[in-house]
Amino acid sequence: MKPYLLQTLRELALLGATKNKIEVSSLELAKQLKTSQQTASRYLLELDHDGLITRELGIKKQIIQITTAGVDVLQEEYLGYQQIFDLTDEIHFTGRVISGIGEGRYYTEQNGYMSQFKDKLGFIPYPGTLNVEINYIERNKLRLLKDYNTITVEEFRDKNRTFGGVRCFNAEINGVKGAIVLPVRSHYSNILEFISPFYLREKLNLKDGDEVKVIIHLEKEN
Repeated sequence: MKPYLLQTLRELALLGATKNKIEVSSLELAKQLKTSQQTASRYLLELDHDGLITRELGIKKQIIQITTAGVDVLQEEYLGYQQIFDLTDEIHFTGRVISGIGEGRYYTEQNGYMSQFKDKLGFIPYPGTLNVEINYIERNKLRLLKDYNTITVEEFRDKNRTFGGVRCFNAEINGVKGAIVLPVRSHYSNILEFISPFYLREKLNLKDGDEVKVIIHLEKEN
């Protein structure tokens, strides 16, 4: 979202426009924004066009209220700052569903993993992982995980090979609970692998390219 529109939305919210209709002139708003009256009027037109506010034109003032979509924008901004300053117990990601190469199914079907998932996560995952591609820069958020408790699935060996350990974090995707799995011996990636007791593509009616929201729940180390 354009920074000047976010600032305008914030000023309107501070005037009470999230819960009530407010009366404001473009001149009054311009003083709040420290800009010209013409510019403030243009900002309101853009917000109205984008469906973030409703406007009713009066004789000297406009009656304005922030829409649900506008409140959602402010809430997202709030969550971002909360992550920075308040050390919240959640990390939020938005990404898109992509197909893997089938390795997730192979690994989740190994008895050594399944038994530990059941004991430590409380469920046996549906075979395979749901892969979510996040913006590449957002992989940096995963570095926050090093300061929090992890659920460790230990490495194990079968007749033919050794399977590496996995770090797990309780998570949810579009409100459905499960876990994010991160191989211990790997670099941070922009692909999140999500496991769940459900076949998520069917349960959430997902296909490749669909946008999803992932929340990783954290527990601070003592």
